[in-house]
Amino acid sequence: QAQLVESGGGLVQPGGSLRLSCAASGFTLDSHAVGWFRQVLGKEREGVSCINSRGGSITYADSVKGRFTISRDNAKNTVYLQMNSLKPEDKVVYYCAARLAPYCSRVHREYDYWGQGTQVAVSS
Repeated sequence: QAQLVESGGGLVQPGGSLRLSCAASGFTLDSHAVGWFRQVLGKEREGVSCINSRGGSITYADSVKGRFTISRDNAKNTVYLQMNSLKPEDKVVYYCAARLAPYCSRVHREYDYWGQGTQVAVSS
């Protein structure tokens, strides 16, 4: 069964860092673009970052540029999101998602596999 599992969320102080991981099982990620999304309760999922299948094309939301870094290790079948300089407004549930296509999309409905989400809390 194909699935994505996120890990690495937790509580951090403002200005702190976390690294989220998105591990795939039941399928290989190397032909898939993978995105990270986040969602505030009651709002649509917001695209945070995306990396294409080969890792040569990366996008970030303006709100996280310069603070977050996406990367992938296809040998480990895992995509990462390094989050630095975290702010209180970064406190939401983060989801990773994979598309059955090698290139990214900003539209969450165009992703085919989703993880269960991992909570990030930023508080002093």
